[in-house]
Amino acid sequence: MKYYRLMLGKGSKHAERCFAENFVGADFGIEQDLTNALPEGWRAFNASFIPIYRAARPEKSKVAAGRACGMLWTVCKGFKSGDLVLCPDGSGSYRVGEIIGNYTYAPGKILPHRRAVRWLTQSIDRAEMSDALRNASGAIGTVCDISAHQEEIERLLGSHEHFDPDIGEHIENSVAFALEKHLEDFLVANWAQTELGRNYDMYEEDGECIGRQYDTDTGRIDILAIRKDKRELLVVELKIDRAADVVVGQVLRYMGYVAQALAEDGQSVKGVIIAQEADQRIRRALAVTPNVSFYRYQVSFKLLPL
Repeated sequence: MKYYRLMLGKGSKHAERCFAENFVGADFGIEQDLTNALPEGWRAFNASFIPIYRAARPEKSKVAAGRACGMLWTVCKGFKSGDLVLCPDGSGSYRVGEIIGNYTYAPGKILPHRRAVRWLTQSIDRAEMSDALRNASGAIGTVCDISAHQEEIERLLGSHEHFDPDIGEHIENSVAFALEKHLEDFLVANWAQTELGRNYDMYEEDGECIGRQYDTDTGRIDILAIRKDKRELLVVELKIDRAADVVVGQVLRYMGYVAQALAEDGQSVKGVIIAQEADQRIRRALAVTPNVSFYRYQVSFKLLPL
């Protein structure tokens, strides 16, 4: 079982209709039945539908098109029966629905790419969420995976009957995960004041930051940025402690995806690793990877008397 936050139209404008008719869905301007066009992996779907999406919206970048198509695939195919979706109701609460049906297409109607749901009687008040869950569920985009917060969601719902206790096994250290998210939040909030912010902007589309937690076929990029002259894309990977040399390979994989799938003609790709320390092994690896840079971060903590 997985857990998602799903917006039901901009500003939740279609929420009441979805609650009343027991469905969730998406649009993205793809006006065709996708029943026979949903491969098991989103990468194949994107390869087919990014050109269709961009043909209708030539002003959109490959980054924006890739994100939109990836989210559409998630709603249509990525959601599995039994998954839970948290949907804002527009007034500060989240209705929770259990996916109970496969993809259907409703041409000419709102959110035509649909999934049937069973709405739970419980809802979640945003004010009751932790900062971490509130930030995760407030992420930009139609859909985001919030499975990492399974334990808190379960507690807020006050029921164990729908939850899989093994869902968090892939998170090796929940404390480290939380700290890494705090580091990301801080960097994003203070981007303009950082060394990187002098030359790069967080990737935005239509005034919204879409470069945070950008999905690729080899993982999720912490931050995708673009040089102010638009000629270079930057992959940023964050580590809360000492970075191991394996992270160099991770960044190179992300850079390869960006170069092949997202970069426009004439755009180059570079990478940055941000961590507290670098050991000798990562220094050796970086010595022969000139397109990947390393930055150390420092945290200042003070106790001030009244």
